[in-house]
This record gives sequence, C-alpha cells and structure tokens, in this order.
Amino acid sequence: MSHPTDGSCIFCKIVAGQLPCFKLFEDETTIAFMDINPVNPGHALAVAKGHWPTVDVIPADVLGDVARTAQRVAKAALAALEPTGVNLLQSNGPGAGQSVPHLHVHILPRYPDDKVRLNWVYEPGDKAEIAAICERLKAVLA
Repeated sequence: MSHPTDGSCIFCKIVAGQLPCFKLFEDETTIAFMDINPVNPGHALAVAKGHWPTVDVIPADVLGDVARTAQRVAKAALAALEPTGVNLLQSNGPGAGQSVPHLHVHILPRYPDDKVRLNWVYEPGDKAEIAAICERLKAVLA
C-alpha cells in the first residue's frame, strides 16, 4: 500500500526504515514504537504510516486504524507494566503541543505520584457561551 510521505518528517523516516526505533507493532497502515523521550516508563507512540499531520486531514479509516493500534499497545502496557492507568493523548498543531506534525497517539502508562500533569481544573462554564458555541459547531457539522 502506498502512503503519502514527507522526506523531512522524522516519523516518515522511521516508517521507511531510514531511522531506527524500538518497534512494538506494525501492520499495513500503522506502526507503534517506544518514545525515546518518555514521560514515564512504557511511553509509546501509535503512528499512521502515511504522512497526515493532523486529525482534520487523515482519512477516517486510517484514524480508526491508529486508534486500534493505540488500544492494542495500551492493553499490552496494562498487562506487562501494571500501571494504575493509561492516558491516550493525540495533539493537533503547535497550540496543542504537537511537536512532530505527523498524526500519532501517545500511550502514557500512569503511576502514582508520577508528576505528569495532563489534567485541568474543572470550573463551571458559561451556559450561554456553551450553547452559542454548540450552535456554531452544529452548523458546520450539518
């Protein structure tokens, strides 16, 4: 199967075998490997083999494949490493903290007092603003 590629992308180079990785799993559309800058032991990535930078441009079926691979790796992490939880994190664009513009999902085993902070403080939102944004989004979804 042919995938779009970007010769300057580090993940495309890993997919093509031009750069080494600690490979966990590979199928026709995805690859999973260990993150070499892990936030915690067991931090891994599920990556689309094709070069689609963000969730808004990747084909839905390939996004589903990446999700299945992330789930497979998360199950393995839960069984092998026995963390108290697992976060799946997928970021889009620099404003969301995406450092490699190639769609990927982080699989983050979590441990007590691991000092990883992904959560936010829950504060009630303005119901009128929420309703207005809901309508704007529904108009685009229609």
